Amino acid sequence: MNAQPNLKRLRTFIAELATLLDAKPDEPTILARGGDLLRQLVSHDDWLPAEFAQPDPERYRQYLLHADSRQRFSIVSFVWGPGQSTPVHDHRVWGLIGMLRGAEYSQNYAIGTDGRLVAQGEAVRLEPGQVEAVSPRIGDIHKVSNAFADRASISIHVYGANIGAVRRAVFLENGSEKPFISGYSNIYLPNIWDLSKENLA
Repeated sequence: MNAQPNLKRLRTFIAELATLLDAKPDEPTILARGGDLLRQLVSHDDWLPAEFAQPDPERYRQYLLHADSRQRFSIVSFVWGPGQSTPVHDHRVWGLIGMLRGAEYSQNYAIGTDGRLVAQGEAVRLEPGQVEAVSPRIGDIHKVSNAFADRASISIHVYGANIGAVRRAVFLENGSEKPFISGYSNIYLPNIWDLSKENLA
């Protein structure tokens, strides 16, 4: 958005989330307090570098913004081109999704008694500043889609692992699983630690 993105917001979020995890809280506490921290981050749209907000005409992109040195968490920007969506998939770890720009729909699923996929309730529409949580404990299978057919949307995801390296699954309608590891769309990270311009101010 801005020529000089306000990376201090991202650095602050990383530091505060790491401090939260240092206390080894239970998952409900991580999702509640971490969700509050993510809500603060995505309530401002002036910090994401433009390089990590670029859609692709063929498929959604997952840009790594930060990976904790101990792989306790990772932060990614999901960039959805017009009308793009994921397959039905899981995560295998806790996750927080915060909407930064545009809007997206999240449709939850579960495996029914017959082993097939069953939609759970109505799709949830996530608007800028809103946050939702996923985990194997509370519901981990969903399909996400851009709410807009004519413009990109961006959400910020935080996961309880290096999500690009987690072995997880895409689900077919009959409930069968297709293993995948997502990787990342970018080959380099945003340089959030160059404080030269800020320290001169």
